[in-house]
Amino acid sequence: MLNLNNKTILITGGTGSLGKELTKTILTKWPDVSRLVIYSRDEQKQFEMAQEFSPSQYSAIRYFIGDVRDLERLKRALNGIEIVIHAAAMKHVPIAEYNPDEAVKTNIYGAQNVIQAAIDTKVKNVVALSTDKAAAPINLYGATKLASDKLFIAANNIVGFRDLKFSVVRYGNVMGSNGSVIPFFIKKRKEGVLPITDKRMTRFNISLKEGVNMVLYAIENAWGGELFVPKIPSYKIMDIANAIGPACDKPEVGIRPGEKLHEEMITSSDSFFTYDIGKYYAILPSQPNFELNKFIQSFKATKVAEGFSYNSGTNTEWETVDSLKELIKKHVHKNL
Repeated sequence: MLNLNNKTILITGGTGSLGKELTKTILTKWPDVSRLVIYSRDEQKQFEMAQEFSPSQYSAIRYFIGDVRDLERLKRALNGIEIVIHAAAMKHVPIAEYNPDEAVKTNIYGAQNVIQAAIDTKVKNVVALSTDKAAAPINLYGATKLASDKLFIAANNIVGFRDLKFSVVRYGNVMGSNGSVIPFFIKKRKEGVLPITDKRMTRFNISLKEGVNMVLYAIENAWGGELFVPKIPSYKIMDIANAIGPACDKPEVGIRPGEKLHEEMITSSDSFFTYDIGKYYAILPSQPNFELNKFIQSFKATKVAEGFSYNSGTNTEWETVDSLKELIKKHVHKNL
């Protein structure tokens, strides 16, 4: 049973949607957490977050201005930290396409800096966040996150005899997160028009709470080198649009640069190293640093069929217009 009381934790990109939900969960479930550091580069977002999670009310919380591009600052921030949750990223697909060097600096070099800083300090556990766009990427954001995933998984090869493990969690669109389609549609509904990139489009769907639970699962259960993928439903973009604005016009405006019709979290090439472990899939390294048979026995893992892929367009579980309405009311906007 995971117990984060008396632990020291740092969240990179901690002012983002997932970082704030993680903060809320950790402070609520483990009120005796020793230290919880919010590491990010936006002072305004830190100021706003401190109104909700004030250091005067929560003695464990610290707000640390810093960029994952800055290795020395990261090392300073990780001094005395045991657990790192790496959520910092440039994640907007069109912005990354237009500013590729900036995405590379944050998503790839930043990832390597987190790894280096963790190895150089006394960190014991690093969980990095990935994205469905990192599987068979066609855009720069996905490519940088695939590189990041590979860096974190390979980092287990260079820890030596250190008590330190790196793992990755990969999931689809987080319902209601900053910059995602649901808040965009809710805002556009007032204008009576919901622009649809392509009416055939599908996406995976996960709630913030489910995303948080997955990170906590990895902290507790990772052996080092796993890439965890959740079993979650898909939705059709038109169902989201009809759930939010059934009377709105829905013109097709075309797919944006770097977008896919359907997202994928496990490719057929990954199937050779992918195991079903119950609530999640685990993509293992081709040469894990642990005994595979012991992993299989411990997790009651079963290997997926060769050629298996996990695609939002061919998923077996789907949200409906009605279920999406209920989820949006519960997680995003009560007065839908």
